[in-house]
Amino acid sequence: MICGEIQVKTRQRCDLVDVTQQVQSWLEERILREGHLLLFVPHTTAGITINENADPDVRSDLLSGFGTVYPAHAGWRHAEGNSDAHLKSSTVGVSLTLIVRQGRICLGTWQSLYFFEGDGPRTRKMLLSFMGE
Repeated sequence: MICGEIQVKTRQRCDLVDVTQQVQSWLEERILREGHLLLFVPHTTAGITINENADPDVRSDLLSGFGTVYPAHAGWRHAEGNSDAHLKSSTVGVSLTLIVRQGRICLGTWQSLYFFEGDGPRTRKMLLSFMGE
C-alpha cells in the first residue's frame, strides 16, 4: 500500500475544485499502474465527488442547488454557524474508491474529480491510499 496527501486551496465559502490532474500526477510520480485508489477527505465540512467537467454551469448548478437545499442561515442550531456545510459534506461524501488502469484514473469521458468545500476559503488536505502494482 502506498499513501500520500494532496493539499487543496479553496477560494470561497462553498466551492468545487477540480483535483483530477493533481490526483493523476500523484499516481504518475509514483509510477502506479494497476489497482485501486482510495481518496479520503478528513474534514467535516468538505468532501470529494465525481461529476461533469465539460460545462462549467454544472459546477455552478451544484453549488446553487446545495445552497437551496441547505441554506446558510436557516435557523440551524450548531453554535459555529456552519451547519449547512456539515449537511452538504454529508450529502457529497468524504471518500471515493477509483479504479486505476495503465497508470490512469478510470473516469468517464466527461467526468472529473471535485473537492467540495462548504466552509471556506481554506487550505485542506485529501489523503490517498493506493493498493495494487
